[in-house]
Amino acid sequence: MIGELLHVAPHLRERLARALESSLLGTSCSAAALCAALGAGEPPAEVAAALAEFEKLGVSGPAAAVWIRSLEQAAAGARRPDLVWTGPEVPGLHARDTRRVYEELLGSAERSLWVSTYAFFDGPRAFEALARRMDARPDLRVTLLLNIQRKRGDATVAEQLVRRFADRFWGSDWPGARRPAVFYDPRALDPDGPSGVLHAKAVVADEEAVFLTSANLTEAALERNIELGLLVRDRALAASVARHFQALIDHRLLRPLPES
Repeated sequence: MIGELLHVAPHLRERLARALESSLLGTSCSAAALCAALGAGEPPAEVAAALAEFEKLGVSGPAAAVWIRSLEQAAAGARRPDLVWTGPEVPGLHARDTRRVYEELLGSAERSLWVSTYAFFDGPRAFEALARRMDARPDLRVTLLLNIQRKRGDATVAEQLVRRFADRFWGSDWPGARRPAVFYDPRALDPDGPSGVLHAKAVVADEEAVFLTSANLTEAALERNIELGLLVRDRALAASVARHFQALIDHRLLRPLPES
């Protein structure tokens, strides 16, 4: 039970450790006190379960904080992010290649994939590896987050821009037989200019690995530009990113792309 705390976002683990260390919280506490200490609307179930286990074992709050930090240190030793670059090769420096990391994650996922990009060109090539994996793994759940842009001076109503994008995406950009769930940020289509855009570039595979990068799904970003990213195999971090994306969808801050 206590080891399950590694599935909780690192910043929440640290807040929990501080609260226990300072005796702001005890291992037996109310849900309201736990919410206040973590600054979270609803604390993760793993936290309540771990506190109950500490209470059962007779572990004090400060001792529990030490235990949590020891878990953190052990996990940190195992988590070594890989640097991922696009751009000119430099003799004597080693880094993983952006395109290869994308294709490795997309090609090895078994259960779920989240893929977010601000821009893509040549859809059939950009999404080839993803579509191939979906066709090979019928149980793989794929969520694709895309930005829909309004060109400067274009007064077309937002609904028509979305429909135009959807028709083009499903008609010519998406190369697979199975379709992913696709979402977009409606703020990018505000008629007076975007009040915000979906600019995140990330892949989360099976909620076990997360790739954060400056690279879009474009040929230039994957082959020529100087782009930098980090590949982290950390279940807590990967799950935290996936949950954040899901919360944006649940609160309708990201909207589903219509089917054609």
